[in-house]
Amino acid sequence: MRTHLSLRTPAARPGAPFWALTICAAAAASFGLAPSAWAQAPAPLQAADTAPDALPDAAVAPEGGNVLKAVEVSVKRTRSSTRLTAQDVQALLPGTNPIKALQTLPGVSYQTADPWGNNEQNASLFIHGFSTQQLGYTLDGVPLGDQQYGNYNGLSPQRAISSENVRGVLLSSGAGDLATASTSNLGGTIETFSSDPLAQRRVSLEQTLGSYAASRTFVRVDTGAFGEGNSAYVSFLRQDARAWDFNGEQGGKQVNGKFVRATGDDKLTLYFNYNDKIEPNEDSIVRSSTEAYQPATRPFFYPDLAGYLAYLNPTTSATPAAEGNNYRNYYSAAQRTDWLGYAKYDARLSERMVWTNQAYYHRDQGAGLVAGPIGVAGLPGLFGVYFPNQNLKQVFGNSGIALRTTEYAIHRGGVLSRLDAELDDHHLQAGLWVEQNRSSAYRRWYAFDINNPTSPYDKPTGHPLITQYGSEIDNKVVQLYLQDAWTVQPGLTLQAGFKSSLQFAQGRFPVQQKAGSITGNSPALPEGKIDTRRWFLPQIGAVWDVTARDQLYANVQQNLRQFVTYGAGGLSPWSLSSQAGFDLFKATAKPETSVTYDAGYRIKRRVDSGVLTELDAQFSVYHVDFHNRLLQIASTPVISSINPGNPILANVGGVSTNGVDISGTLRFAGGVSFYNAVSYNRSVYNNDYQTGASGATVATQGKQVPGSPQLLEKFVLTLPVGGVEAQLIGDYVGKRYATFTNDKQVSSYFLTSLSLTARLPMLTGELLKDAKLRLTVSNVANKQGDLNVVVGSATNTFNTYPIPPRQAYLTFSTAF
Repeated sequence: MRTHLSLRTPAARPGAPFWALTICAAAAASFGLAPSAWAQAPAPLQAADTAPDALPDAAVAPEGGNVLKAVEVSVKRTRSSTRLTAQDVQALLPGTNPIKALQTLPGVSYQTADPWGNNEQNASLFIHGFSTQQLGYTLDGVPLGDQQYGNYNGLSPQRAISSENVRGVLLSSGAGDLATASTSNLGGTIETFSSDPLAQRRVSLEQTLGSYAASRTFVRVDTGAFGEGNSAYVSFLRQDARAWDFNGEQGGKQVNGKFVRATGDDKLTLYFNYNDKIEPNEDSIVRSSTEAYQPATRPFFYPDLAGYLAYLNPTTSATPAAEGNNYRNYYSAAQRTDWLGYAKYDARLSERMVWTNQAYYHRDQGAGLVAGPIGVAGLPGLFGVYFPNQNLKQVFGNSGIALRTTEYAIHRGGVLSRLDAELDDHHLQAGLWVEQNRSSAYRRWYAFDINNPTSPYDKPTGHPLITQYGSEIDNKVVQLYLQDAWTVQPGLTLQAGFKSSLQFAQGRFPVQQKAGSITGNSPALPEGKIDTRRWFLPQIGAVWDVTARDQLYANVQQNLRQFVTYGAGGLSPWSLSSQAGFDLFKATAKPETSVTYDAGYRIKRRVDSGVLTELDAQFSVYHVDFHNRLLQIASTPVISSINPGNPILANVGGVSTNGVDISGTLRFAGGVSFYNAVSYNRSVYNNDYQTGASGATVATQGKQVPGSPQLLEKFVLTLPVGGVEAQLIGDYVGKRYATFTNDKQVSSYFLTSLSLTARLPMLTGELLKDAKLRLTVSNVANKQGDLNVVVGSATNTFNTYPIPPRQAYLTFSTAF
């Protein structure tokens, strides 16, 4: 279990500052907006199940309709933190990925090509200038890894839990809690929490139908209380939707189960998740001055095999030369199957001491598939290494198509332990996280038999023609932490602490590439062990209730991102082009680190103006010093992502970030509310760097981090009209630079979505409860353009994904 600092400490009394034991450090984050939460009476230590101020539990169909009622819900910490409730998560679209729900919050930029936010291949997330793999993610404290598309250490939140079972999401946008079980949280954390079983027996149903034959069916059965303090639920989810620009069915099935047993002050929790997902992916558009053909989309041909065979050159199996790098594949898909479970026990040792222990296990089997032409991207040279002087078309099934796979496996388990103790004016907490992760990635090529063609939904079977390489990584992580919250006086709390992060990684390649099979003629992928130990990563922070309605907070924290432990890909030492390069990296490289300075002010006012009834607002400023930035520098020009060369992994200096978030909610009589958030972020590189191919200087000093927008503006207008709740959501994302030198950029966009929720009293009675109908429309104005950008080379090439067209969904939910 992760640490959650409950600030329910006794009133302060004179005495020495006991918190000095922790030496420097720490945090806790934005206090509650509700004055009643700021002035709590002393209470015995609580076994925090999720967060310091426990996230409210809710049924699948929350009371009041699925609209975003309150974006700004505070959390008792000294750093900038904001939470969304279950109701807020479902506000954009029932079944929304919890991370996508965060896009309404200040400082968050999230894009993906499907309205639910489920597609991982084309997802883009930036928070305060930090990208997806520089953040930390957990579910009920269980680490979810760094969300890298090529899975190696975790799984996405939507694969770990059905969205309808989410209790809430907690975003720490500046720096994560000391006890967050993550090795990648340089720029903050996203913590997702599952709902507990309901006290009453209940069957909840939700059915969504919509554009492009979309269908999402969710059923949850709550047992209610039974036996001595027992309760449980099990849920089933099935989702299918056709991609909007090609004939591919995206979705899968998921099962969740949770059991809770409360015995006196102790609590046992068991959780299980099974997810099986297959979704054809969207190919990005290659943008550069040399690409004459730049279509709006690159749809696959599947299932039109005859059309694709006619598309290829019958002799060379090449694609039309006029299309350049924007040629079309037959299909591409991501296949993921996950099993995740944990057991957690909260034991009250005394009135002022709670000990929480949690054990978890995660297994993943997955594959990334691309069925495409054998006559492009240097592939004839690759295949010629394995099949010299042979007819490659015949070798690959007489189709001119090869099926390339990257086949993943993850076996990881761990233990989290936390001890909370209150001593006079101090809330002490100490904890431990230990994990062992055995992961593998194998690159294979299969024949595509013209008489027995495969589909995106077929699991790779049979004997591959080529196993290009295979990696096995054994990684052990140990994380320790100690922190203390000292109530100096009522309304003033200081918090300090530190954590230690240790990683012991061993990588090997049971299958090595053949010389000449990878661009650059790398002789062999590197093997070896890298141990990294950082014993002291401090935090220090304070929060002060200036009045019953005004708070100030400040926090300083140092964080670290351990080296990526992925074989032959990503920012990983095991992707380097030679053993000598690996050994040099091991001897000289340092993990990426950041120091985050975060301060803010929050206010809540009740207004008796007759029309305006309440005002919530928050203002926060931050500065980040990001050191030892690692960057992949291609050792030779990359011909294609289908068969890229091994990169050089170099320390290219640091990044300096400054930013401001301003947000507020106005509540009016009659249930009308208006939320608005404006964010400005400037993240610039501190240094130039040299390319690996020629040693030429790339002028990045002073340039904005590509992909991260400087300006964000969001709003949510909620308006009850008769028996219908209407909600309009707007999202403005400013321009984003597409190259490290900022010579290319992607234009800004403004998208709106609309939802209408109506209760159905005529259906609600003895049998059915909380019957509701909800209409959701995304991209109301049907805007077109570039949704997100995939940063490419230093000065010229980059990729983009398009904005999906307007789509509409109708959801019926009820319970009995």
